[in-house]
Amino acid sequence: MDVVDTPTPELQTMSLGLYDLVHFALMAAGFALFAYFLYNWASRGEVGRRYRPAVHAGLCLAAIATVSYLVLFLKWDSGFTLTDGVYEPNAEARFTGSTRYPDWAVTVPLLTIELLAVCSLAGRRARNLRATTVAAAFLMILTGYVGSQLVADGRDRTALVVWGLISTAFFVYLYVALIGAVRASLPHMGRAAAVSLRNATIVLLASFGVYPLVYAIPVFADVTPAWLATMQVAYSAADVIAKVGFGLLIHKVALLRTAEDVRAGEDTHPEPVWISNVHESDGVLPELARVSTPAAATIRGEHAPEHDHAHDHDHGDGHRSGATRTASDRG
Repeated sequence: MDVVDTPTPELQTMSLGLYDLVHFALMAAGFALFAYFLYNWASRGEVGRRYRPAVHAGLCLAAIATVSYLVLFLKWDSGFTLTDGVYEPNAEARFTGSTRYPDWAVTVPLLTIELLAVCSLAGRRARNLRATTVAAAFLMILTGYVGSQLVADGRDRTALVVWGLISTAFFVYLYVALIGAVRASLPHMGRAAAVSLRNATIVLLASFGVYPLVYAIPVFADVTPAWLATMQVAYSAADVIAKVGFGLLIHKVALLRTAEDVRAGEDTHPEPVWISNVHESDGVLPELARVSTPAAATIRGEHAPEHDHAHDHDHGDGHRSGATRTASDRG
């Protein structure tokens, strides 16, 4: 065992400037994630049902990450005591990073779900890839946690290297699988959606690369207070890029693909799709004669008429004549 004799990262004495820098980074990241959650919640209906799992995954990870950063901020605030112009760690300091790995263990798999939800894979292939990438993402985080936190409090260089290599194996599989899924999907979507999906993938995979770099710091250098502050800021920035930046690009892909489906007559959407003030598609409602009477009344904003199903069939043509325009009518 090659155990580093310096204190664990969370138990470093912090200068005023470094303490305030981390304080700012945690607060800014938390606000960004909360704003993303509100945006996703408010705009969830803009995306067609086919791509809505991406929105749901984004909402879940934004909520989890927001709570995680709230806990991180509170622990950082209570984990140090100002003494003689420096912040000395107290009993709470050990938990100033306690929620990061549990957060990532859930949100990183959700990021893979978010990406695959706007790809063109379907059926068994989609289910199998989703299962394997979620498992790989979780195991990547779990094995990294063992090396950085459990064995000798993350101060054993040998354990850091061994568990880091195991984590890297899952990391490489995740890269290969997600890039393969995206490349297989690009020919099946319009140019604008393909460009946005490519950009989203680059943002996600590039931000993923920050975590192993920060993980490797204790292998090559002692973790000083400056390094601790760098780690906290880097993790916070990477979280915002991977979750908010990536999520906004995925939302754009979902909108573009919704508009493509409406224009092609493959799906309906109750309102027009606009992206950056560009009109992508009209609002198209289902053909009312093909849905039940109560559903048709709901679409019209009326109360369902009191009659039986046989009467519905007798008046099917009447409903059809008064139906809202469909995708085929617009063609």
